[in-house]
Amino acid sequence: MSEKLETQTCTPCRGGIPPLERAEAEALLVETPGWILADDAGRLECRFTFGNFAQALAFVNGVGELAEAQGHHPEISFGWGHATVSWRTKKIKGLHRNDFIMAAKTTGVAEGVVGGKGG
Repeated sequence: MSEKLETQTCTPCRGGIPPLERAEAEALLVETPGWILADDAGRLECRFTFGNFAQALAFVNGVGELAEAQGHHPEISFGWGHATVSWRTKKIKGLHRNDFIMAAKTTGVAEGVVGGKGG
C-alpha cells in the first residue's frame, strides 16, 4: 500500500511539466474525501464549516502555517463559521500531486479545529 497523501511532503514544482490529466486527478481525488474538482479539473476545492468565526480564523491560520512550511499556497476565503480552500499549481496552470497532498493536509487541519468539518 502506498503512503497516505497527508503524510507526504510537497516537492518543488518549477513548471515545464503538464498538469495532471483528468483521469489522474480523479484517481487522487478518491484519497481526498470532501474535495471536488473545479474549473474543468484545474483546481481542487473544499468548503469547511465551523461553529463560529474564531474557529474559522484558527483554521485559516493553521492552513497558512502549513502552506508556509510546505512552500505551496492556496486561495482561501472565509467568514463567520466557514472557509473555502482552493488548491492549484500556478506554475503549471493546473493540478499537480502537491495539490492533493495539501488538500489531505488541509482536511487534517480542519479536523484539529473543534467543530471543523469539510465537504
